[in-house]
Amino acid sequence: MTDFFSKERITANPSFNRWLVPPAALAIHLSIGMAYGFSVFWLPLSKALGIKDPIACADSMSIWARAFATDCDWKVSDLGWMFTLFFVFLGTSAAVFGHWLEHAGPRKAGAVAALCWGGGLLLSAYGVYTHQLWLMWLGSGVIGGIGLGLGYISPVSTLIKWFPDRRGMATGMAIMGFGGGAMIGAPLANTLMAHFSTPTSVGVWQTFAIMGVFYFIAMMIGALCYRVPPTGWVPKGWVPPVSNGNSMITNRHVHVNHAHKTPQFWLLWAVLCLNVSAGIGVIGMASPMLQEVFGGALIGEQLKLSELSSDQLLRVTAIGAGFAGLLSLFNILGRIGWASLSDTLGRKRTYIIFFALGFFLYVSAPWAGTVGSVAVFAGLFCIILTMYGGGFSTIPAYLADIFGTQHVGAIHGRLLTAWATAGVLGPVIVNYLRDYQLDHGVPASEAYNVIMYVLAALLLLGFVCNLLVKPVAEKHYMTDAELEAERKLAHEKSIKLNGDKVESQQSENHPLLVFVAWTLVAIPIGYGIYSTLQKAWILFN
Repeated sequence: MTDFFSKERITANPSFNRWLVPPAALAIHLSIGMAYGFSVFWLPLSKALGIKDPIACADSMSIWARAFATDCDWKVSDLGWMFTLFFVFLGTSAAVFGHWLEHAGPRKAGAVAALCWGGGLLLSAYGVYTHQLWLMWLGSGVIGGIGLGLGYISPVSTLIKWFPDRRGMATGMAIMGFGGGAMIGAPLANTLMAHFSTPTSVGVWQTFAIMGVFYFIAMMIGALCYRVPPTGWVPKGWVPPVSNGNSMITNRHVHVNHAHKTPQFWLLWAVLCLNVSAGIGVIGMASPMLQEVFGGALIGEQLKLSELSSDQLLRVTAIGAGFAGLLSLFNILGRIGWASLSDTLGRKRTYIIFFALGFFLYVSAPWAGTVGSVAVFAGLFCIILTMYGGGFSTIPAYLADIFGTQHVGAIHGRLLTAWATAGVLGPVIVNYLRDYQLDHGVPASEAYNVIMYVLAALLLLGFVCNLLVKPVAEKHYMTDAELEAERKLAHEKSIKLNGDKVESQQSENHPLLVFVAWTLVAIPIGYGIYSTLQKAWILFN
């Protein structure tokens, strides 16, 4: 069993069709991407006991007391901690287990990710059933968060090695799945909750259980379909670019244990952290921001949000949900679009565009709100979200360019601590600045103006950090002898386990198999896009 999941066991024959790997990566990323869509559970869970009339906990109860309380409903703010746990443990587990993944291989990491994410959802289902909030935090937040980290980084190194000629596009294809997971999972969750809801149940625990099993199966299929290229493999006819001391793409390799000793690692850490902080702050407040800035104007009424009737408020809320869905779609498009474009532009130039254009768009947002143009306001943030998503999918290729491909998966894992930091920093900036201004009498429609300027300042700082990125100094690279010894050991293990069996895997190269694999991931993606566009349509009508 250990051999079956080992990295050496899944070494492909030289004629293996590399286009079979991205669908396997998407199967995992589309599953764990549901983490972005967990907000669909907050309102139903906030009335899990009272159903129609929530049973409030005593004001004197602390958050820890509420976590173990079984006789009162949970606050949305308490449930929201799961969102923070997701990204803290995603970044932490990616950093801790990234080096292990390089040796264990993507199949083993993907299988563990499936156990953690699917098992975490099942534990959360039991937590909802018994009304124990701490079990939800532990199940989905901690155990599931570890699954997110392992699942997120499991295909990165493999895809970069299969697509050395298209690094950005390859990582973009997989990482767009993480952005698109909520687009598929959120409407599916709503459908399941509606099906299982009764006068005595909101249908959440059943939904968690079904989705946990479904995601486990999908992720295990993806993990079992992973293959790694033989040592020294390159695409037919492709010649690696010649590297020189001033090139931003190296043919050398930096060991993971030395990468964090370079200024390039920490500059790229800051680049990712600042780009994500700005974007994730907007994502977390997208729906209420649109509603508070435009109020009744969203439905043709010149009224403030607080002046709307309950029916009008429902219509405005629906538009806010459509806006959030539209941002999710552009987040996905940015992940594949910008990452692919970076193969032509270069990674450094791509991030220059992210920060320069992003700065202009953020400082323009208050103006769009003042002139009352919903279309312009929404358009600005749709473009912003493409660059938020593009930042995630371009960074692995950027790391491979700077540090080489030998340990890029482990280096990427450590860099994702920047995401964990941004997952706290971005929402804190937005939420606390908003509350501070509202507490000091600033109208809700103007409370986001200063926030946009602060987020623009973060992008300006990121712009500077990106400009400072230079090629790694010679002293940090692995010697030829160190690299050869590492690769020889991996090759010998592969031969010992596989022998000549890989030569019999010719059936995997059939074009029909590639078509089937891509169709299986295209169906849920198509469902998600259709559901998103259906909801977003009302935003402009």
